[in-house]
Amino acid sequence: MSSPRAVVVHRTTELDELVSRHGTRGQAEFFLASRGRQLADLQDRHDRTADALATVSRAIPVDWRRAGVERSELARFLFGPDDVVLVVGQDGLVANVAKYLDGQAVIGIDPLPGVNAGVLVQHQAAAVKALLTELTKGASGFLNRTMIEAVADDGQVLRALNEVYVGQPTQQTARYSLSALGSAERQASSGLIVASGTGATGWAASIHRAQRSTLSLPAADAPAAAFFVREPWPSPTTGTSLTEGLLAEPLELTIESDTLVAFGDGIEDDRLILAAGQTVRIGVSQTSLHQVV
Repeated sequence: MSSPRAVVVHRTTELDELVSRHGTRGQAEFFLASRGRQLADLQDRHDRTADALATVSRAIPVDWRRAGVERSELARFLFGPDDVVLVVGQDGLVANVAKYLDGQAVIGIDPLPGVNAGVLVQHQAAAVKALLTELTKGASGFLNRTMIEAVADDGQVLRALNEVYVGQPTQQTARYSLSALGSAERQASSGLIVASGTGATGWAASIHRAQRSTLSLPAADAPAAAFFVREPWPSPTTGTSLTEGLLAEPLELTIESDTLVAFGDGIEDDRLILAAGQTVRIGVSQTSLHQVV
């Protein structure tokens, strides 16, 4: 039997991105200074992230196989069924990688404690060695975070950890027929989101507050999703009565606009294209994120 493979997922730091964009470190420093910022702040975060990655690398057992993948390469990377995925970065990086996984153990590592929210990256780099030891002994605790899935009638499938959004790729009004909770309604709106319990701490929470909703949002591991319609517009042909709810079964949208898109976790480049007349069902996925806690 082959040894496990540790896959370290990371994101290019803001400092590296800035130097790449401006060509030289001096030009990057001038750009920041002209806007009242200092390169030293970015350098500190860069160094702390590099230190965390080095600590994680040292913690991986010498007999394990290992691989590294940057966020922009995730769509082209093939995860194995027995991989242990070590995500070093912000909470959003865990969401970015979640859609490419199918039951692999995930350890979220925060390289900048006190800066990130730390909902999905709950561990510090120094704890990784002990966490991997517990994992190999079968002594780890897990939280199976519910994911959201959108399935179009032409076979397109999209999964997301936080939420799936459906709406216009521009700022135009989205028009569709919505079926959910035993009711149906034609609507014109700024689109809608279907969120998991994990997403209930993010975008869904913002909409929940803005709309003064009394809906109880689901827990992260609950087999349920919440949906919210954004800025529904009443008219002689469109209504505003079916604008939020908890879903045990998927909701269904039939597209009436020329084109709508569905994307997950804010990643617009990875999206479903939905033409007029198409139907998409959105609800709880059979796949969950297997997070080490």
